[in-house]
Amino acid sequence: MMASLADQVIWITGASSGIGEALAAEYARYGARLVLSARRREELERVRDALVNADQHLVLPLDLSDVDAMSAAVEQVMACFGRLDQVVHNGGISQRSLVRDTGVAVDQRIMAVNYFGAVALTKAVLPVFRAAKAGRFVVVTSLVGELPTPLRSAYSASKHALHGFFEALRAEEYDEGIRVTLVMPGFIRTQVSVNALVGDGSAQGTMDAAQEQGLAAEECARRVVEAVQRGRDQVIIAGRERMGVYLKRWCPPLYRRLIRKIKVT
Repeated sequence: MMASLADQVIWITGASSGIGEALAAEYARYGARLVLSARRREELERVRDALVNADQHLVLPLDLSDVDAMSAAVEQVMACFGRLDQVVHNGGISQRSLVRDTGVAVDQRIMAVNYFGAVALTKAVLPVFRAAKAGRFVVVTSLVGELPTPLRSAYSASKHALHGFFEALRAEEYDEGIRVTLVMPGFIRTQVSVNALVGDGSAQGTMDAAQEQGLAAEECARRVVEAVQRGRDQVIIAGRERMGVYLKRWCPPLYRRLIRKIKVT
C-alpha cells in the first residue's frame, strides 16, 4: 500500500539546497503542504517559488544549532497549519579532515547541527505527534552512519548518534502511532562535499570526485518519498558503495582492511 501524502503537512530541514530542495519538489508534487527550513531565507523563498502550489508552503528560517528556538518554531507551524504529519530531518554539515588535524570546536559544531539540532526539534515536535496519535520522523542520516570512513570522524559519529537516538525513539513511541524512517544515502550529487568542514572549521570548497559521480538528488528524493509512502523503517539509497554494509556485517575484518585503503572522496 502506498500512503497518500495529499494535504499532509511536512516539515523539511536543510530545504534550501541538495537533497532537501529535491525532497521539497517531490513532496509538493504529491500534494503535501510544506514547511521549509534552513538558515537562508532568500534561498528558501527561491525553493518555495519553484514548487507546485507555492502559496501553500511556509518558509521558516531555522538554525539547527539554536536548540532554544525549536519550541517557538513548532508553535509557528501549528499556528499556520493546525497540524503536522512528518518532520524530515535533513539539515546537516559534512566533514573532510583527519582526526589529528581537526579541532575540537569542529567536532562540537558538527554534533550541534547534525545531532543536537535534530534531537531538540524532535523533542519539541513529540507532544504534537503524541496528541495526534500519529506522525513520522524521516531521518536523513548517511551510509557512514553504518560505515565509518577516514576523513569523516565527527560526521560519522553524528550519524551513528542519530541511528541510536531514533531507533530508541521508534521503540518507545510505536504504540503512540509515531513512526521513524531512517534514510542512509551514499554518494549523492549535491554540494555537501563543497560545504564540508576541514580541520580548522572552514569549508572544503571543492567537489569530491565520488560525490560528483553519485546519484542525482532528484532520484534520491524519489526513493525517499517512496520509502515513506510504503512505511519503511529504513532505506539505503546508494550505488555500489552500499555493498560495504553487507561486507561489514558478514566479514568485518575484510571491511576494516579495505576501508583503510579505499578512496572515500
